[in-house]
Amino acid sequence: MAQLRVGLAQVDSIVGDLAGNADVVSHWTRQAVEKGCHLVAFPEMVLTGYPPEDLVLRSSFVQASLSALEGLAGRLADDGCGEIAVFVGYCGRSESPSPALGRPAGEPQNSAAVLHGGRVVARYAKHHLPNYGVFDEFRYFVRGDRLPVVRLHGVDVTTVICEDLWQEGGPVSVACAAGVGLVVCLNGSPYERDKNDVRGPLAARRAAEAGATLVYVNTVGGQDELVFDGDSLVVDAGGNLVARGPRWEQELLVVDLDLPVATAEVTGPVEAGGTTMTVERVVLSEQAITAYEPAVARITEPLGDDAAVWGALVTAVRGYVRKNRFSSVVVALSGGIDSALVATLACDALGPEAVHVVGMPSEWSSDHSITDAQELAKRQGLHWSVVEIAPMVDAWLGAVTLTGLALENLQARVRGTTLMALSNEHGHLVLTTGNKSELATGFSTLYGDSAGGFAPIKDVPKSLVWQLCRWRNADAAARGEVPPIPENSIGKPPSAELSPGQLDSDRLPSYDVLDPLLDAYVERDLGRSELITAGFDAETVDRVIALVDAAEFKRRQYPPGPKITGRAFGRDRRLPITSRWREHAAPTADEPEQARPDR
Repeated sequence: MAQLRVGLAQVDSIVGDLAGNADVVSHWTRQAVEKGCHLVAFPEMVLTGYPPEDLVLRSSFVQASLSALEGLAGRLADDGCGEIAVFVGYCGRSESPSPALGRPAGEPQNSAAVLHGGRVVARYAKHHLPNYGVFDEFRYFVRGDRLPVVRLHGVDVTTVICEDLWQEGGPVSVACAAGVGLVVCLNGSPYERDKNDVRGPLAARRAAEAGATLVYVNTVGGQDELVFDGDSLVVDAGGNLVARGPRWEQELLVVDLDLPVATAEVTGPVEAGGTTMTVERVVLSEQAITAYEPAVARITEPLGDDAAVWGALVTAVRGYVRKNRFSSVVVALSGGIDSALVATLACDALGPEAVHVVGMPSEWSSDHSITDAQELAKRQGLHWSVVEIAPMVDAWLGAVTLTGLALENLQARVRGTTLMALSNEHGHLVLTTGNKSELATGFSTLYGDSAGGFAPIKDVPKSLVWQLCRWRNADAAARGEVPPIPENSIGKPPSAELSPGQLDSDRLPSYDVLDPLLDAYVERDLGRSELITAGFDAETVDRVIALVDAAEFKRRQYPPGPKITGRAFGRDRRLPITSRWREHAAPTADEPEQARPDR
């Protein structure tokens, strides 16, 4: 057996910041060298940031990526990092046409390279291109059909990229046929609830399929509506977990591996698992290393579900705010649970000095809407201010007559305009406070409470809002800290307070009924008859489906927010605004089909 010390550089990159991302690779490679690593692996497309989306359709962007890669190889050698093998993701370019697809040479590829001795010694292009959910890589990239095998200190090492691991056969089967001892998988795998329960068993199956140790390195950080959790890991050829990194943190996970000394010399076209790829070999060093005592590998304990979701939302807020060069945020703090959650997430992400919260009472606001909001700001040390909106509402009503729903919406729109004015004046980013249950059913006001730049709980159902607030308070208490969210904000009945005595339950089913129904209709795409068969009341089904279907136009105008579920609005669930398809029963005479409920 031979030994290799491998570093998994679980890092955060910024889309389009090629120079900054090269700095990140250089910094963590130096750390790997200092720790005695022979190989260091970085995430999928780390050099360009991931996902770059339509940027890859610009030839100038692809060329910049290629130039940055060559420059990085030379820079690493100049910095004394020429002897370590660096596996790095970037945007490449196809060298030959793809006859199966009829596409010309020179098109973008999702690529990985091995840098060593100041040169790019091997290149690989992703073979399986995902085209589901948030992924549409078939739109952008040409798949690769070559598998590089790099012999490093007597061990044959190959690389694959993300989706190549999620599909049966393909490059992993070819790697087995080529006799490799180590598979390095570069990943840009977004967070979803419970996804880490899938990654470990998946990696174990693929390691067994390859007959080789598998290194899985994933990116970390927020990128628009996606958030990446890290959770990098190593499994041996028997499928046993050897090492696992943390979630939501940048880290260099170092692990010492006992690997088979290479003996295979397979080259050229290889068919395995229904896939044919051309195996290309590069020899960097034949002499195996066996002279040091391996260090104890780290296996990070998994987070509970609530802690993982909290980490996702905090990471998403921090990434969006900082990567878009904002230094502060502003939140409308109503004393209710949604705004309390958003303010607390912002505080954890950015620190209290960067969070400004504003109470905006109206004629119908309860006394506790201000006292609860003020108490939260005091507990967390946030910047607190009050703007009375009643005079602004009265000015509107002096110019135009509004009643009922229009008057309710006016109050919300005055608040939205006030927040945007404060954003313009002070440079704050407005954080929108609506949850997924509201967004699903259309219970938000366009240009009112839906106004803003980022929506941290856009993909968080109301039931989970309560759960997260209780978890955060309990977590604080366990550490001997004051719970950040006043209990009254958690326990009070939810209300927009836009009319006397108003409650959410006046217009929506209770959330313990609504959220499971929304999960079935939105997340699992069950139709009306299936929902009724599943046990939901027919009248409630018709009512909720009508609300969801009618609110698509609102969701298209909602700010971006982090995806944490399998079917986030916008990234995953895409339905036409103009549509005559109806799952619900025909509307009654007092419920016209074109009704668009608005809060």
